[in-house]
Amino acid sequence: MKKYRIVVVGNGMVGYKFCEKLLAKTKDFELVVFGEEPRVAYDRVHLSAYFAEKSIEELTLAPISWYQENGITLYLSDPVTNIDREQKKVYSHHGLELTYDFLVMATGSAPFVPEIPGVEKDGVFVYRTIEDLDMMKDYAGKATKGAVIGGGLLGLEAAKALLDLGLKETHVIEFAPRLMPRQIDQAGSDILAAKLLELNIKTHCNKNTKEILGENTIQGMAFADDEKLEVDMLVISAGIKPRDELARLAELEVGIRGGIVVNDHLQTSDPEIFAIGECALHQKAIYGLLAPGYEMAEVVASYLVNLKEELAPAKKFTGFDMSTKLKLLGVDVASFGNAFAQEPDCQTITFENRAKGIYKRINISLDKKRLLGGILVGDASQYNMLLQTANNNIVLPPDPEDLILGSRGGESDAGSGLMSLPDEALICSCEAVTKGDIIHQITENKTFSLDDIKKSTKACTGCGGCTPMVKDLIQCTMKAQGILVRNVLCEHFSYTRQELFDLVKIKGIKSYDGVLDELGHGDGCETCKPAVASILASLWNENVLEKGRATAQDSNDRYLANIQRGGTYSVVPRIPGGEITPEKLIVIGQVAQKYGLYTKITGGQRIDLFGAHMSDLPKIWEELIDAGFESGHAYGKSLRTVKSCVGTTWCRFGVQDAVSFAIEVENRYKGLRSPHKLKSAVSGCIRECAEAQSKDFGIIATEKGWNLYVCGNGGSKPRHAELLATDVDSETCLKLIDRFLMFYIKTAEPLQRTAPWLDKMEGGLAYLKSVILDDALGICNELEQEIQVLINNYKCEWKEAVETPEIRKRFSHFVNAPEEKDPTVELVPFRDQIKAKDWNVLA
Repeated sequence: MKKYRIVVVGNGMVGYKFCEKLLAKTKDFELVVFGEEPRVAYDRVHLSAYFAEKSIEELTLAPISWYQENGITLYLSDPVTNIDREQKKVYSHHGLELTYDFLVMATGSAPFVPEIPGVEKDGVFVYRTIEDLDMMKDYAGKATKGAVIGGGLLGLEAAKALLDLGLKETHVIEFAPRLMPRQIDQAGSDILAAKLLELNIKTHCNKNTKEILGENTIQGMAFADDEKLEVDMLVISAGIKPRDELARLAELEVGIRGGIVVNDHLQTSDPEIFAIGECALHQKAIYGLLAPGYEMAEVVASYLVNLKEELAPAKKFTGFDMSTKLKLLGVDVASFGNAFAQEPDCQTITFENRAKGIYKRINISLDKKRLLGGILVGDASQYNMLLQTANNNIVLPPDPEDLILGSRGGESDAGSGLMSLPDEALICSCEAVTKGDIIHQITENKTFSLDDIKKSTKACTGCGGCTPMVKDLIQCTMKAQGILVRNVLCEHFSYTRQELFDLVKIKGIKSYDGVLDELGHGDGCETCKPAVASILASLWNENVLEKGRATAQDSNDRYLANIQRGGTYSVVPRIPGGEITPEKLIVIGQVAQKYGLYTKITGGQRIDLFGAHMSDLPKIWEELIDAGFESGHAYGKSLRTVKSCVGTTWCRFGVQDAVSFAIEVENRYKGLRSPHKLKSAVSGCIRECAEAQSKDFGIIATEKGWNLYVCGNGGSKPRHAELLATDVDSETCLKLIDRFLMFYIKTAEPLQRTAPWLDKMEGGLAYLKSVILDDALGICNELEQEIQVLINNYKCEWKEAVETPEIRKRFSHFVNAPEEKDPTVELVPFRDQIKAKDWNVLA
């Protein structure tokens, strides 16, 4: 049987998704992909994260090896420039000529740039590709006031980008009378504008830009109402236009206002050429969201497979629900169904809380039985269930306002409402995953975790908006099936970490052997030893190397230092808040010179010393302790650092003393042992120079006090922290952190960071807030007392090791020659310092 060649023109998210969906069905096609950009497909939905916490590698959908492993021929930086429909050939920019059996146009869209005089000036950008963002990064260093033309989804994402770039002022210019005119009404826009103003983003609606001012470089903007705005950087994000120029050259049918005309099978006027994504015009509509593009990719992949197997086409594209839920600059915005229905054709119920920045509107049928649509701003936690209620024509409760106000007088029936949805209810629109698909994975394939559901169905892997509902569905299904999954520690303990934590506390056990004897069986293993050691440290905060606890520690804790390449160790003294005196800097330099150590300033605002021999560790610690340093606990699952910006001490933008508070926070929680490492930061204003929103707990100054964020992290899986409390004073902030940390320590799984801990918490952020802020469990006083015990018990582990002979003698390579160094360690010169010799590194 002939192996058809499919040429895909465009390697964006939708083009990539088409390849992925086709390969999932069959590998009996030859796939060739042409991409205009110099890199493989990446996540444009989260493009603004490129300025904050994500690298291009983390945004990449699949590495180039994925294309190679799946037999895809990929041409990057080589767009198709012409199509010969008669010969069924494509011609590329670099002169490649290639025949095709079927052609899939996935050329996407380009930014719409209004014809404004001066738009060509330096300092004016569009917001579409990584290259655009790189140019904005390079330019932003010499700009202080920025503006965005466009107050829609893309415009507000661009405004976030300017905020992340650290501009002093950011303005959003919108031609329509309100922000996000396609998604929300005037009341919702007013609430959103107020929330943006809190972030120092000023909005200007009903504004028509007449001219961009300046000689060769932008210096301001002039509007049709004769007002002017002084800016030195401008981003145009006023919408999109379909990339249909190649289709026009090939004389395919295009719409009057652009877009490649397609039928329900996504075929163009040439039945062997398909168009998907933002370049396709279906029933006079261009779909600018990710989910419909993915559905188009599925329809074409199914059509081609059925065609090859001589079956009738199974799927059609008949339009798409454009309901959407977004988080813009930390603000929830959602709309669904007929969001703009007006009385007398419906009844409208609204709820508005300007103090908290929340607006909710639902439109219901005149007989009060059906939900037609709605708008949510500031709190979109009910979006998924509201969308399902509207899409599945579910009869409303007697009091429809309960849908947005919550059930009053009794327990919430959210779970029963979710389980009452039909199996065909679409839970994940990006990947077309139904409720039935997820339940099948749980009941038949015994898939119980969110990560496993993601892998098996791809739900939650697109925009991520369905994640809360998928988590609820997993829990409700397992409950309905009587499935109980207990994550016991290991084969030696029949308890979860939380159960073991409580039992060890109740029984007052203080050694690993005691825990194993009373609560476990066997000899223990490398899984339970560090987990139990962590529990003991989190309960009593006693020295980890005393009372027989040393054998249960992992290698780093055992030597109070991180073992490095070549068999040497690193020494990291604590530098609270990143503040250090010249005298202490000199001591670090002297110690490094004396012991031949490599020095490096870390991202945590402290100085690492590498290349220390084991026998030198107590000597090094001793000299650092004499200078006033303490252990930085870089080796432990404990608080690492509390970064800070200079705040009001030096910065003209600061509104609070970030350094002093960071030092107070770090000194309060230093040595605190937890299931995983903890990182924190304090920023002196909303410019966020300390990156507090990427930390396990982060603090950002406001005019009224502090905003507290929790459960963020950097690393291989970056996660923005969630806002827990706003405008609290320093004392209240510390009290909330006390509760949060102790609740995490008591309830997390072994080696679970705060972000996945929150993800797996039933009820999520809302539940966490109820525990920490509202004392829903009545344990806040207990949490505060427990953490105070740990704080009171703090002792510098280095100091104890230096002053305790039994501990100090552990730090020798040879028992019978304690002064002898490890002869296998070899260090070589490296940029005026030293490093481990490469051959000494284990593969």
